[in-house]
Amino acid sequence: MLLDANVPLDANPLTNMPELAAAAEKIGFGALWTPETAHNGYLPLVLAAEHTRRITLGTAVTMAFPRSPMVTAQIAWDLAAYSRGRFVLGLGTQVRAHIERRFSAQFDQPVARLRDYILAMRAIWDCWQNGTRMFYRGPFFQHTLMTPFFNPGPIEYPKIPVFIAGVNTGLAQLAGELCEGFHAHPLNSAKYLREVLHPQIAAGAAKSGRNPMECVMVGSAFVITGADRAQREQLRASVRQQISFYASTPTYRSVLECHGWAEEGEQLSRLAAAQRWGEMSALVSDAMLEAFAVEADPAELPAALKARYAGLLDRVNLYLPFVPGQMDDFWCGLTRALNR
Repeated sequence: MLLDANVPLDANPLTNMPELAAAAEKIGFGALWTPETAHNGYLPLVLAAEHTRRITLGTAVTMAFPRSPMVTAQIAWDLAAYSRGRFVLGLGTQVRAHIERRFSAQFDQPVARLRDYILAMRAIWDCWQNGTRMFYRGPFFQHTLMTPFFNPGPIEYPKIPVFIAGVNTGLAQLAGELCEGFHAHPLNSAKYLREVLHPQIAAGAAKSGRNPMECVMVGSAFVITGADRAQREQLRASVRQQISFYASTPTYRSVLECHGWAEEGEQLSRLAAAQRWGEMSALVSDAMLEAFAVEADPAELPAALKARYAGLLDRVNLYLPFVPGQMDDFWCGLTRALNR
């Protein structure tokens, strides 16, 4: 199991990406993942690639549907070349409201649409790398024109890993069928990974005759830790609030149903619809907290993560941003214990 790092969400990552990426590589993280929330997920990786030499760099995740496959293929092609093969393209579908109302893009049949999207990108890359005719016609995307002026040509590292993110069974199957990796949503548990996601990835792999092990499992872990009781209590409250926010989303209800907590999910959804955010964390019981978060003293955290995720995740990142100069000893200890 490898320990990766997440770029902080609360500031423009372009401001300090050179420092952050270099520090992440020095500490020993296996990968550095950029999200796409309030800021673009691709731009910081140009700076990260410039200021590092070894660490894997990837998006976790950028939105597929607001961009055409051609646009994403071009961005990924340039990042793969510039990073000398260290770039991982992580794509997500988001949920209908955001795709249709925030991005003004199409969301219908998201699993089938994303499948077509990935196949279209690979056809584009094949055209650029091998000179094959640009003629892709799928149910959602068609790419039938590529003139020399717009063809970037072959690169040294053309095999770009495609990871997708998901919660439910359809995207897990798609990852097993087509992708090099799967980002499990932070609202996950060992039970859900074992009983739902892994079997669906295996089912998808069987469709295309692949070994399920070809699909790398990446997960984000809520952790409750700290040097003293006050610090741990503060983090426990923060994690409880974040779990309540995710659990209020109907799309993620299957995770709660796996544990028999569907009713709690419905209550959280009603509170969220009424914008009663301050009341939501009280519905996250200690049992839910134990299922969705790993709690341990800092020295015991590596063993606790291994006990929770061994055989379930190949790579893990904590639901904590990596900030150079903050908790460096903590991060160094974790990477030494996990990234051997």
